[in-house]
Amino acid sequence: MTSPNREQIVAALDSVIDPVDGKSITAKDMVQGIDINDEVVNVMIAVDPKRGPALEDLRQAAERAVAAVNGVTTARVALTAERPAAASQSAPHQPAGARPAQPGQRPQGAGQMPLELPTVRSIVTVASGKGGVGKSTTSVNLALSLVAKGLKVGLLDADIYGPSLPRMMGLRDAKPTPSSKHQGKMIPPSAFGIRIMSIGFMVDEEQPVIWRGPMAMGALEQLLRDTDWGDLDVLVVDMPPGTGDIQLSMAQRVPVTGAVIVSTPQDIALLDAKKGLNMFRKVNVPVFGLIENMSYYKCPECGHVDHVFDHGGARKAADELGVPFLGEIPLDLKIRLGADEGKPIVQTEADGEHAKAYGAIADKVAAAIDERVGPAEAPKKKGLFPKISFK
Repeated sequence: MTSPNREQIVAALDSVIDPVDGKSITAKDMVQGIDINDEVVNVMIAVDPKRGPALEDLRQAAERAVAAVNGVTTARVALTAERPAAASQSAPHQPAGARPAQPGQRPQGAGQMPLELPTVRSIVTVASGKGGVGKSTTSVNLALSLVAKGLKVGLLDADIYGPSLPRMMGLRDAKPTPSSKHQGKMIPPSAFGIRIMSIGFMVDEEQPVIWRGPMAMGALEQLLRDTDWGDLDVLVVDMPPGTGDIQLSMAQRVPVTGAVIVSTPQDIALLDAKKGLNMFRKVNVPVFGLIENMSYYKCPECGHVDHVFDHGGARKAADELGVPFLGEIPLDLKIRLGADEGKPIVQTEADGEHAKAYGAIADKVAAAIDERVGPAEAPKKKGLFPKISFK
């Protein structure tokens, strides 16, 4: 099959008419970005923030037009609204155009409507201030530990530029499928009783995702909105590292129940973790606590414990910042190999020492969720886990 080219996509989008004035979206320069990756096409359309919520029909029309181009198998169209430039009127920590948050509320970007996920009881983000601290491994094993408690769990890979969950969950060749019950939605791949969605299911593992911030955020919103999650007690979100546009937009646009911060014991990692924690605080997202990953190394032969990256830094930081310390996870080859091979340690050694450590953290996270949103409706029986395509 011949891959589509930019001219074909532009010609298709020229047939999409803005109902307000009868002009095409290309004539009005509304097409902000086009990304073509073989047969997968992503389009970003800039709209007036005040009209954003009412333009779903236009977005769908653009998506159908692109999908009809010869050679296109997957079409994704997202809307983005530029913020007003009245930065001087914004609070110091808020993006320009944001409305001040009321007590207990989160600030929203101007013209932005929060994404609603009515079948998801709670959303927990797993974040870090920097990469390389084991955040994705923590997300996977935390999700599996919550499943072990009898909860219905979903897992979202919010790292658009470096997705890793397909490999970690043993789903490298999996693809979402169209939902027969909900038009325009996808049934995500699943493993170990968890529904999982990632941009990694739509792009080659070694293919870089070279998108500007608005397009990446549009893709993330579409993964959230157009996935048939089913009824979930918890959606665990593996966040990208840092405190950039995706993290801020996620905190503002999605009803996050709470955040978990992952760090190693080193001072530099803790400094970045504090930045991540403070970002969530500034947008009024509760922080459930800190996890110290790679906390110590225990020799499997003699049992000697060595603090390779120092020890206790995350506990001390949690005390200083006034948030709970959730627990320590050791530096262990089996944890790393399990992640690389798609066989998470909590699933392969459910009764082992490491699974118990993750399980203790999951207990605290589940309790924090219950405190925020109330307990799950039905009692749970404890037991072990027995391309975006729109057509």
